[in-house]
Amino acid sequence: MKEIAHFVFGVFGNASALFLFLAPVITFRRIIIKRSTEQFSGVPYVMTLLNCLLSAWYGLPFVSPHNLPVSTINGTGAAIEIIYVLIFLIFAPKKEKTKIFSILVLVITAFAAVALVSLFVLHGQSRKLFCGLAATIFSITMYASPLTIIRLVIKTKSVEFMPFFLSLFVFLCGTSWFIFGLLGRDPFVAIPNGFGSGLGTVQLILYAIYHDNKGPGKREVSDASSQLKDLENGKPQEEKQTPGDEQV
Repeated sequence: MKEIAHFVFGVFGNASALFLFLAPVITFRRIIIKRSTEQFSGVPYVMTLLNCLLSAWYGLPFVSPHNLPVSTINGTGAAIEIIYVLIFLIFAPKKEKTKIFSILVLVITAFAAVALVSLFVLHGQSRKLFCGLAATIFSITMYASPLTIIRLVIKTKSVEFMPFFLSLFVFLCGTSWFIFGLLGRDPFVAIPNGFGSGLGTVQLILYAIYHDNKGPGKREVSDASSQLKDLENGKPQEEKQTPGDEQV
């Protein structure tokens, strides 16, 4: 029964992870149409790329037996994330482009270092331990990368730049692989995904709180439209009092 459950959560983890990787398609469609990255952050996509590369490496049979599903889905994710990062680099402003490109170079360097050390220096259990620790650290980093967006949501009280489906599939993917790791007694899978499950929960809670709120720009447009309609209908505008106008 335990083995069946382990397999089922592995399949569900693969499905939810694929949806997680594909969820930003809506965001990148908007970026391409507007030819601007606006206030979207490119950091989560670069960190997700690193996580996918390291997790795919960890799941290979000569590193960690019985974890091939981890390798296949993360290999697919790495290919998808590379496309996202390239699109972001094309449409990002110069300062952001430099920042993301620098992080991308660090990501490739970090993965190459882990792969080469594990391949030529370490063997057996020590190789699994080394690759597992690296994958765990950077998986947590990947899940933590949207914290900048969470701060923006709390500050602006708007979820305009935190896509709902991305938050939803962070929760589903993290929860699925967390249970998969627990059933397989693999802390290198369970620990980072447990963190991801918790962070996904926080994002969904924030979305529930602020999903009806308009972004600052949209609110200004809405106010201007209302004032224009009032003028067209002959309604007088209410004068706004400033603190100095108030009577004592």
